Formats: sequence, C-alpha cells, structure tokens
Amino acid sequence: MTIQEIWDKGKDILQAAGVLEYKEDAWLLLSYVTGVSKAIFLCNRNMPIPKEQEAYCNQLFVERAKRIPLQYLTGEQGFMGLIFQVNPHVLIPRQDTESLVEEAGKILKEKQNARVLDLCTGSGCIIISLACLYKFGLAVGADISGEALKVARENAKRHKVDVSFIQSDLFTGISGKFDIIISNPPYIRTGVIASLEPEVREYEPILALNGKEDGLYFYQNIIKQAEEYLVPGGDLLFEIGYDQGEQVSGLLASYGYTDIKIKKDLAGLNRVCMGKRKVEKRCLIN
Repeated sequence: MTIQEIWDKGKDILQAAGVLEYKEDAWLLLSYVTGVSKAIFLCNRNMPIPKEQEAYCNQLFVERAKRIPLQYLTGEQGFMGLIFQVNPHVLIPRQDTESLVEEAGKILKEKQNARVLDLCTGSGCIIISLACLYKFGLAVGADISGEALKVARENAKRHKVDVSFIQSDLFTGISGKFDIIISNPPYIRTGVIASLEPEVREYEPILALNGKEDGLYFYQNIIKQAEEYLVPGGDLLFEIGYDQGEQVSGLLASYGYTDIKIKKDLAGLNRVCMGKRKVEKRCLIN
C-alpha cells in the first residue's frame, strides 16, 4: 500500500470508532511508524511503505480505535517544548498544566537557590520542566505510585536534570522546608469520572484523576499540611479545575495564606490558584 492509502485507511478506522481528531491521530501514528514527515508526504503521496510498517500501522489504528490514548501508543508527549515518556502509570501531560509551570517560573526568577517540591509528580513533567528552564537550588518530586516514579526518573535522565524523586503519600515521606510547593493533584469529582472521554476514564490512572466526592480532598489535605514544609512567605501553587477557583482560594484563605491569586490558561479558564504562607510578625519588647 502507498502512504496515502495507509493514511486513508487509518482515518476511516478512527472516524468509525468516534475518535474526534481522527485525521490528525491517523497521521501521527503513520508518521511515528514510518518516520515520514508531512513535507515528504506532500511530495510523494504514492510512496509505498514496507509490509512490516503497514502491518504495524494497522495494529496501532486498531488499538487507537479502542480509544487507547495516542500518547500511550507512541510512548511520548510534548510539554513545555520538551518530550516526556509516558505510559498508563502516569497522567498524560496537558497544555493546560503549562500555565502552572509558567507561574512557578515567574516566582523562581525572583528567588535565589529556591527549594522546590512537586507533589503528585506523575511523569515528572512539572518539576523537570522547571529544572530545565530555570536555575534553582533543589528539585524534589513526590508521588504515591512507585510505577509513576520509574517514569519520572527516566524523564529526568532523558533531560539530564538533577531531580530527587520520593515515594510519598502527599507529605508522609517528605522532610525539610521548601520555598515553593507546586502540585497538579487529582481534582475530578468521583461522580464526574464516568462522563469523561473513554481515553481518560478507561486508560489514564484513576489514582491521578479522582479528587474524591467534591474534588477538593487533595487541595484540603495539602493546604492543611503545607505550612509545616513551606518557609514563611513561601509559595503554594495548584492546578485547578475551571470551576474550582473560588473553593480552592477559600481554602487557602482559611489557613491564613496571603496574596491569593487565580490565573487563567490560554483558553481563558481558571487554571492556577496560588498563595503565600503567612509571615509571622514578632512583637519586640524593649
């Protein structure tokens, strides 16, 4: 078969399976297998491809038609201009989360030798991106999943950054103080998960999605405990759901955080909620 015929076949299979971006996904799988760029394709649509590549393309089309995420089939996802290894043990990095990294980056530019902790690190995309893009003192990523941490360590090795990864249920394995704590915790309400796209609800790790009944479980627990691990004036940053800004900012305020802000993503939706640990004022007695 020619490369055009293979692409057409892939589009038909994916469209029939209800894949919304069937054209793009069929092309990405085809390009992944053959290494053919769009420029080469446009110059020679009738180029035949080897039988083994044809068979592999067909296999991937069938698997994608089962709604297995494209990124789990190719094993990679782009984030902050970097390529990260992914598998079903980690949440697939999303462009929305880049807003969280960008807000943390603004803070890092103002702090010298900052110590940064990334809770619920998953693939490590947040802390590794920060370590690649900014200079600071200490980078730590923590996750309850040992399998996720294997992926994160491979990603750190790929990008040649010095990040320490710790298996920890939130703060249980953490010691020391940090200037910045950042997290993209599970925040989808349990009752909503069944309504998500099949790619998400059936294949991405439920541990990284389920924010319990009201979606606020992890925010509340992190905010409650973070004071012990943040230096006075230290920054706590979260990714949030588009409708959680008021609730998460309220939680921060209830625990005494100051300078609370909500930031929007490129789509104009609330995506980041952040605040500073209060600085205790001491009274001097003469």
